[in-house]
Amino acid sequence: MIFLSISKIIRIKIIKKVDEEQIVSSTGALSLKEVPKRLIVIGAGVIGVELGSVWSRLGSEVTAVEFMPSIGGIGIDGEVAKTFQRILQKQGLNFKLSTKVTGATKEGGVIKVNIEDAKDSEKKETLECEVLLVCVGRRPYTHNLGLEELGIEKDQRGRIPVNSVFQTVIPNIYAIGDCIHGPMLAHKAEDEGIVCVEGILGGPVHIDYNCVPSVIYTHPEVGWVGKSEEDLKSEGVEYKVGKFPFAANSRAKTNNETDGFVKVLADKATDRILGTHIIGPSAGELINEAVLAQEYGASSEDVGRVCHAHPTCAEALREANVASYFGKPINF
Repeated sequence: MIFLSISKIIRIKIIKKVDEEQIVSSTGALSLKEVPKRLIVIGAGVIGVELGSVWSRLGSEVTAVEFMPSIGGIGIDGEVAKTFQRILQKQGLNFKLSTKVTGATKEGGVIKVNIEDAKDSEKKETLECEVLLVCVGRRPYTHNLGLEELGIEKDQRGRIPVNSVFQTVIPNIYAIGDCIHGPMLAHKAEDEGIVCVEGILGGPVHIDYNCVPSVIYTHPEVGWVGKSEEDLKSEGVEYKVGKFPFAANSRAKTNNETDGFVKVLADKATDRILGTHIIGPSAGELINEAVLAQEYGASSEDVGRVCHAHPTCAEALREANVASYFGKPINF
């Protein structure tokens, strides 16, 4: 019996060598010998903004270059992404969105990074930095493992197809985590491992990928689960929105952490919670209550009628659910 659950950093062709000293991956960015005066990050997804914000707070002048028109990666709600970008910019981060990197050269102790507008190649610019962080994501580590010789095929992204119990076409080989479909998250892989073994032992198999949370560990944190507004609009689902700002939350004000808000999306007809999006203090902790509610099919009224301790940041989650169901929060 073999389990596969691994991935590795995506390399880009324009960067010929990652030396983990001046041109670094997310691994090398964790062990720089000194704070660089200027740091350029290729990619403003989850890992890019996390590492960029760390080095910015340590004193580096950070610029993130992102091909997409927004930050935060796949799945983040559009309104949250815009607020997130504004907050990080206030903290000193710079962003070049809808922009692609066309090349990078080292000259002495300086790296020159050539960029251009993603839609207009005539708009070019050269940036300079002491450290270049290549942070464009990860890919399944499924190459050169002998899978093809066993008859295990892969899709275009290198992922291994599995059935409902994570079984490949070879009955005694199972795949979970980063090398199959779904987000590359440690907690997603952990749950798949548990469910996989339970299935092997004859138990029931269930995992709802719509209830797998995502968290960006910046300051403030960003956390979400379920559908974004963009998802619901594209799917033609009628929904309602409940929001509550941390600026009106007693605990957040006491801690002087009032940036951000909680946003709840619920089905317009049934009130069932479809998605929860949080940007603010302890978002990575608060989102788990939303995950539990969504996993068990709760409505925004259900969460809104549950007593929450005062003063806590969790009250903001309750208030957003109250706003979704009743049309306005308790404290407004």
